[in-house]
Amino acid sequence: MTATSLFDPSGIAVVGASKTEGKIGYEAMQNTAAFDGPVYPVNPSTSGTVCGRQFVSSVTEIDGDCDLALLCVPAQVVPDVIEECGDADIGAAVVFAGGFAEAGPDGEQLQDRLEAAAAEGDVSVLGPNTSGFLVPSAELYATFATDVEYVPPGNVAIVAQSGGLAYSLAFHAENEGRGVSAMVGLGNRATVSFEEALEYFDSDSETDAIMIHVEGTDDARGLLETCRAIETPVVAYNVGEQDVGDFAESHTGALTGSYELYEAGFAQYGVPTVRSVSELLDAGTALATCPEPDGPNVGVVTAQAGPGIAITDRLKRTGATLPSLSAATQDVVEEILPGITFSANPVDTGRPMPEFGDVVSAVARDDNIDIVLVYELYEAALGYPTDALEELVTTVDKPIVFGTAGPKSVIDDEVAELEALGVPTYRTPERAADAIGALVQYAKRNCQPDAMGADEEVTADD
Repeated sequence: MTATSLFDPSGIAVVGASKTEGKIGYEAMQNTAAFDGPVYPVNPSTSGTVCGRQFVSSVTEIDGDCDLALLCVPAQVVPDVIEECGDADIGAAVVFAGGFAEAGPDGEQLQDRLEAAAAEGDVSVLGPNTSGFLVPSAELYATFATDVEYVPPGNVAIVAQSGGLAYSLAFHAENEGRGVSAMVGLGNRATVSFEEALEYFDSDSETDAIMIHVEGTDDARGLLETCRAIETPVVAYNVGEQDVGDFAESHTGALTGSYELYEAGFAQYGVPTVRSVSELLDAGTALATCPEPDGPNVGVVTAQAGPGIAITDRLKRTGATLPSLSAATQDVVEEILPGITFSANPVDTGRPMPEFGDVVSAVARDDNIDIVLVYELYEAALGYPTDALEELVTTVDKPIVFGTAGPKSVIDDEVAELEALGVPTYRTPERAADAIGALVQYAKRNCQPDAMGADEEVTADD
């Protein structure tokens, strides 16, 4: 089975399509209307058209390209429809219905039937119990959720066990002026799980980082091995620190296992972890936007000491190293600004000033520094050191992250200029520091790619 038919289909069948607004089959048809390919509404009890497409009675009667089916049908008939998809050479299906492994013994038996039909027909199944997926750049909205067309294209992919959390993250990205390359809700993971999705998006030219949300899995080792094997950076939001096991199992059939085990596993395999949706987006943005860091050594330049102290405290908690600047760099900084308030590392200028960009450049070019964090409260008379940052982006192959604050209506345009340069920008000191923290964790993984021995076993229920 391959995920290509799922995420890059040539044609789509909506099984259980409906003419009635508000029904899942109607919303799924509405969402597929923008897709640049044939879309077939399938319903044996309905004739005529919906969204300008003619109904057919079965997927086996489709005459044309079709390799993805969206199943808007009750759980009891899903295995039979999957069998028909196999007969029709439809290579992938999304199963929206719940009532499978998350619903107890009877649901587990039904999911076993679904998986057997998928294996027999060589059908990759996303779900069941999922709200589907999005690929905004292709206007591919394989979901029944509404308003998804507002999520813009971007370069980070979301692979979440929970469709609800996936959409929360996608809309959070839109609210932040960012976008996603794809958004996937795995649901019960009948045949398409983390491994298949990660491998697909690792090969996707639109995806530069992958954000995953984990409630639990029966193959933690497989997940970790895949995260380490692929080239695209991965950042994880692992839930279950408190006892939410019963809730999670009733949601997606997930076995949460040990939160500490997962955290230790991600750390050993060099996967950065976060504690919230906002941190997940911030970390994913930094990993997708910045060049790969050579090491965990951070140089900090601030124009105000208070935010600089908060940033330094936060960075040290993430395990970042703030090395001393070279003597040559300190001489340059002292020459630019004699009597500077603190010129070792962090460098604090006390306030924004015309030479602030020169100080940033000196620190960024220091061989002791792998990653640069700049924080400057906005002052209209000076603006941001955009010219200096533009030169650094083109001449210094290091991640540069910018933190700031100021009136939204004033700084939005200038922040957009920095983002366009490839400098991810955050509106609080803590968010900037946490984004750097993900880069630091990723750099440590690259320095020690085989930190975990092959004989160490990780299981979800240890």
